[in-house]
Amino acid sequence: MINTAVIGYGYAGRAFHSYLVGLADGLNLYAIATRDAERRATAREAYPQAQMYQTIDEVLADDAVELVVLATPHDTHAELAIQAMDAGKHLVTDKIMAMNTEEADAMIAASQRNNVLLSVFHNRRWDWDYLTVKKVIADGLLGTPYLFQVAIMRYGPPRGWRGVKSQSGGILYDWPAHFVDQALQLVQAPVESVFCDVHYNPKWDIDIGNYANLIIKFENDVRYQIEIGNLAKAEKPRWYVVGDLGGLIKYGLDPQEGPMVAGDIDSAEEDPANYAKVWTEAGGKPRELVVESVRNTWKSYYQNIADVLNKGAELAVKPAEIRKVMQVYDAAMRSSETGQTVRI
Repeated sequence: MINTAVIGYGYAGRAFHSYLVGLADGLNLYAIATRDAERRATAREAYPQAQMYQTIDEVLADDAVELVVLATPHDTHAELAIQAMDAGKHLVTDKIMAMNTEEADAMIAASQRNNVLLSVFHNRRWDWDYLTVKKVIADGLLGTPYLFQVAIMRYGPPRGWRGVKSQSGGILYDWPAHFVDQALQLVQAPVESVFCDVHYNPKWDIDIGNYANLIIKFENDVRYQIEIGNLAKAEKPRWYVVGDLGGLIKYGLDPQEGPMVAGDIDSAEEDPANYAKVWTEAGGKPRELVVESVRNTWKSYYQNIADVLNKGAELAVKPAEIRKVMQVYDAAMRSSETGQTVRI
C-alpha cells in the first residue's frame, strides 16, 4: 500500500482526490493537510484513520508518506510539486499542471533528478462523452474529422481563488485544461497554431474573464474550437464534431460528479436524452443513430497511479503529454494579449 497525502481540502481535495484515492487498490489515504481548521475537522470526521496536518512541510517531514497529491490553487502547483519531489515523494497535481511551460519543465526536471513519479489529474480522459466521441471516430462513422467544437457555457461566478486571475490563471485554466488535453489525444497531428480571445465583463466583479474562445489548428488541417463561459444563459452542445462522412452532436456533462460527491460514484447514470446523435454515410447509406455513451470510471486514474507504483504499469497521464498542453496555453496567452494567431 502506497501511503498517500492529499494537500488541500477544498472542493477538489475533498470530493475528488481524497475520495478517489481511497477507492484505489494499492493506495492508502494516509494523510490530509489543510491550513483551515474547520476543513481539518471535516476531514477528520470523514477519514478518522488519516493523519491530519496543517502544512505541506509537516507532510514532507513524515517519512511514511510516499505519494503527495496537490489539490491547491494553480499558481502553487509548480513550487509545491518541486518541493515534494525534492523530498523524494511521488507527485500527482490537480490540473492545470502549471501556469506555463517553463514551470512544467522545472517540474519534469525535479521528477527526473529524484526518480519519482509525476502525473497530472486528467480524470476526464475517462469521461463517458469523450470516450463516446473517441469510439464514434474509431468506428469510422464520421470519416475523417475536420472540425471539433466543444463548449461549457454557464451562468454564475466562480468561487474563491478560481475567480482570481493571479491564483487561477484565468477562465481558460479550469475546465479547458481538460479540453485541451482531450484535443491533443483525439487529433493525431502536431499543433500548427493557436488563436485565443478572452472577453471581460464587470458583472461578477472578477478578473478571470467571462468568455474565452480558443481555436487550435493542427498540421493535418483539423480545427478544434474550445469555448468556456460563466455569463451565458443559453446552453451550447458539449460536443459538435463533423467529418467528411458524418457528424455528431452531444449535450450534457459526464454524469459521475454528482454521485461521486454523494459518495457513490458507481451509481452514475446518464439521461438517455443526452446520448450522442450521429448522422453518417459510412457504408454508403445515410443513417441517423443515437449512440449510448461508453461507460468508464474516474476511479481508473488513481488505480493507474497505484499500478504504476506497485506493479510497474505504464503511466496513463504522462508529464510529457501535459507539457504539450502547457505549450498550447503559452501560445493562447500570447494570442489573447496581441489579438494575433500564434504559430507553434
